[in-house]
Amino acid sequence: MCYDRDSLPPIPAISGASVSHDELVLESRDGNRLAAFAATPDEPSGVGVVILPDIRGLYRFYEELALRFAERGHAAIAIDYFGRTAGVSKRDDEFEYRPHVEQTTPAGVQADTAAGAAWLREAGSRSIFTVGFCFGGRHSWLAAAGGHSLAGAIGFYGRPGPGADGSPGPTQQAGELGAPILGLMGGADAGIPVDEVRAFEQALADAGVEHEIEVYDGAPHSFFDRKQEEFADASADAWRRVLSFIERNTGLPA
Repeated sequence: MCYDRDSLPPIPAISGASVSHDELVLESRDGNRLAAFAATPDEPSGVGVVILPDIRGLYRFYEELALRFAERGHAAIAIDYFGRTAGVSKRDDEFEYRPHVEQTTPAGVQADTAAGAAWLREAGSRSIFTVGFCFGGRHSWLAAAGGHSLAGAIGFYGRPGPGADGSPGPTQQAGELGAPILGLMGGADAGIPVDEVRAFEQALADAGVEHEIEVYDGAPHSFFDRKQEEFADASADAWRRVLSFIERNTGLPA
């Protein structure tokens, strides 16, 4: 898993920002009902962000992240992956997520991502981005090939190579990725070798996909965490890159 239950995004809250938030149940195109958490600013930028969590699905870290985006003017919705197998109710800290992860499919994740994107568009967002972490980072990049008309796809320490089941990863599908890509990776991530990250970067270059891949020397998997104080500088830089990437790729009138 990426984060402890008491982990929080290493992003300062903006005091006094006018933001609303809601717990929702969405319906995807295959009829699945999924839990989601939406945060919307009173003065929206026109940007919407679909947040794809790590393998534990929707929990506090990603709800807080949605709020941090909304405080900066960007509507955000964090989605859950396990509506098909675990329903839409809140889960406690003892939730056994692993069997549910094993029942997810790339098609199901993309159907749920589409539901999140549709909700944002209905709420007035005109440029849609995905941002994901670990399992969600991989699927965020794959969402650029998912027919969602994304303005960009952001992934923190997602695995770019083939899946455990042999399914093609973002590296193998680089030629199908129809949006700019941002990757934020740990140089000391024991599960994702830097060589694999560089192969992804080369595949994007060969395919002519606009991209930015940053590897933080010495940073582990899940470095983007308020508890990881020794990587505060890397986290601050990663957040700056996320906001800059969104600003560059909105496609909205100045």
